[in-house]
Amino acid sequence: MADIYKNVRIPDANDKVYKDECLYSFDNPESENGLFICMSTFRGLGKDHVARHCKFNPGKNVFLHISRRRKPVPVDPNIEPTKVTKMAIGIEGGFDVNGSKRFTFEEKYAIYVHPNIIIAYPEEADKLPEHVKKSADAIIAAESAFLKEERAAMNATWNGEIRQITKHAETLEQLNNERKIPPNGWKCEQCDLKDNLWLNLTDGSILCGRKFFDGTGGNNHAVEHYYKTKYPLAVKLGTITSKGADVYSYDEDDMVEDPNLAIHLSHWGINMMNMEKTDRSMADLEIEINQKYGEASIIEEANSKLQPVHGAGYTGMRNLGNSCYMNSVMQVLFTIKDFQEKYYKHCEFYFDHAKDPVNDFNAQTAKLAFGLLSGLYSREMPDNRDLSFTPPSIVRPQMFRSLIGHGHPEFGTKQQQDAAEFLEYFLEQVHKHCLNDPTPDASLDPSTCFQFQLEERLYCPETAQVRYLTRNDTMFRMNIPLDAAKNMHEVLHYNKTKEDMEKKGHKTNDLPIVRPIVPLTQAIARWAEPEIIEDFKINRNLPKATIRRTQRFLTFPDYLLIQLKKYTFNDDWTPRKIDVSMEIPDDIDINSLRATGLQIGEKLMPDDDDNEKVTSASNTQINEVLLEQLVSMGFSAEGCKKALISTGNNNIEAAMNWVFEHQSDSDFDKPYQASTADEESIAILISMGFSRAHSVRALATTNNNVEAAVDWASSNPEDNSTLHRFMESLPQSSPSAQSPSTTPHYHDGPGKYRLVAFISHIGNTTSCGHYVAHIHKDGRWVIFNDETVAFSEHPPKDLAYLYIYKRAAS
Repeated sequence: MADIYKNVRIPDANDKVYKDECLYSFDNPESENGLFICMSTFRGLGKDHVARHCKFNPGKNVFLHISRRRKPVPVDPNIEPTKVTKMAIGIEGGFDVNGSKRFTFEEKYAIYVHPNIIIAYPEEADKLPEHVKKSADAIIAAESAFLKEERAAMNATWNGEIRQITKHAETLEQLNNERKIPPNGWKCEQCDLKDNLWLNLTDGSILCGRKFFDGTGGNNHAVEHYYKTKYPLAVKLGTITSKGADVYSYDEDDMVEDPNLAIHLSHWGINMMNMEKTDRSMADLEIEINQKYGEASIIEEANSKLQPVHGAGYTGMRNLGNSCYMNSVMQVLFTIKDFQEKYYKHCEFYFDHAKDPVNDFNAQTAKLAFGLLSGLYSREMPDNRDLSFTPPSIVRPQMFRSLIGHGHPEFGTKQQQDAAEFLEYFLEQVHKHCLNDPTPDASLDPSTCFQFQLEERLYCPETAQVRYLTRNDTMFRMNIPLDAAKNMHEVLHYNKTKEDMEKKGHKTNDLPIVRPIVPLTQAIARWAEPEIIEDFKINRNLPKATIRRTQRFLTFPDYLLIQLKKYTFNDDWTPRKIDVSMEIPDDIDINSLRATGLQIGEKLMPDDDDNEKVTSASNTQINEVLLEQLVSMGFSAEGCKKALISTGNNNIEAAMNWVFEHQSDSDFDKPYQASTADEESIAILISMGFSRAHSVRALATTNNNVEAAVDWASSNPEDNSTLHRFMESLPQSSPSAQSPSTTPHYHDGPGKYRLVAFISHIGNTTSCGHYVAHIHKDGRWVIFNDETVAFSEHPPKDLAYLYIYKRAAS
């Protein structure tokens, strides 16, 4: 009997004990069958995955079984809920994501030896060897791996009030202008506002604060004063108490702590100890705006009585602290068939082949797919059941988030991020891991359903010559042409009324917001217009010239991902969100944007004598400054050149990430060789309606004979899977050969699309606020707002940030 326990270990401080959740599913100790912790590897497993673990880990079949249940705690009905006073989650005064503590947990343990031995613990501990009892006790007492990861990220809290000590605390200049500040009766020195006032600690001026993104707040007089004087610190009047005040540092661009605030205030005759709070702090205002802002109410459909929906594909996701950007993106992706086929259909295969499931990209992505699509974690609760005593029926993507963010300077933190940037990053990871995919259906790369190829046509009016360039992308990005608003007259009247009210010191809170209404079709049309580029270097032997640049689609993807550039900066470089209502059609037709390629009679611009190719209109040579920085870090010059070329030649961080990812490539240190394919021949075939990949294959088959290639392409219909294998099989020395990692597989078809999903953002910048997804499923719009999944009554299509269109059935 003792032999079955020979592999049981006692965890030490270096071991990670996964006792919160199964490595392959979202089963946890509160699940119906509890959680099984391997007493050799300390991996947590749901009941359905114990046999798999034993199969691939012979001799490691002893588990500590944990079953956890909730027990109610009596609550005094006379105690009011605690008021939120901090922009924080998980700390005193912050948002309580779990609600009041109305229950405690009761845990029961047992030793389970697969397949059929169960020993209650500690009730039957006398049946166990001493080291097994020590192992069980150590697992029970151990800090979970999840908790260690949370602490490493940010001590399991998000706190909007952590402030740094200002650098001006000891050196602040204060003028001796004999000004003394009265204890009340303040007013802005440049307008009639009497609240949201800031005292500049250098010269004693009292001026109103910034205008908030919802139109409330001040008239920016305090910040304008800083730009004129460069006096850095200001304190918000009305927030001063014996415990401190709101202090803002303009040159540090943040709320700060001033340890010498009492001294600085006394210079202006203010005794902190006698002051009481009379105005809302910045945290108060942020909370109020987050709870009441009109756009937020519309996007989250706060004024609608939403009907919850449950079942497969309707599973909520726990917000892990600013993880809504990830949640909204993954909910959308796993409604797409390509991602379902890849990760849900093959989840068992990925689970079986993951040697280290916690750090296996395919296994953790498949786990998330299983959680969202199986329906096991989306159960409808009886109406008469108190939800606080019910184990949460949602997906908690802790392992997935830890893995996808590992080593990334932004996604590895618990700060809010840009959903569009995360989506692109995740698609890159999918493509990267598909290159060496062991599945039977290895050709399936779901990231390619978004990928398309753009043609850039550069036309020089002086020489009447053209150049055709191609680039890859996954996102159709476009600016918002506010001058194309349908209601321009109403917008101008609203802006004038608002400006007049602000000049008079009147509040504009009750003034109905009038947003510009801009049709999406106008934004697309503006994108398609020629762009003037001045001082363009055609080649090293010719002078610079002014050219016209136009863009067209060489291929139309299965899913068209549209990003509206809604985020910009004011003149003072403070972030600003364009407040606009887009007119979004359910169906769009962009067939008119199909690239035509080189036309008969067009003359190509000359290349450099050494046939050096340019890869885009904005990337004609290596950025020598960035190259020097990369080389100084110890990387080879040739590898650094490739990194800069591959990442746009303008971003040191992106280039470094590329280096780290590719430095083990066999050709990393070899000189960069741009494509030497006969682009003119390829362009001629593309202009006849053949795809780029099909044209390359036709030319390769016919030794670059254009006429023969046309005959071959016409008599050999395009087959995407065959073409993909052909492109990958080309030798590196072939003129048209490129690495699979840099040449995606392009789907192509008609340019007619139907809207199937959109992601909206609440807030002034993408680095704060909240994301919500709306998805069209089974004939209805559904809102996915973290844990909440419900039928949408008023889908706010006009306010979204990202739109996903699917190719319409022909």
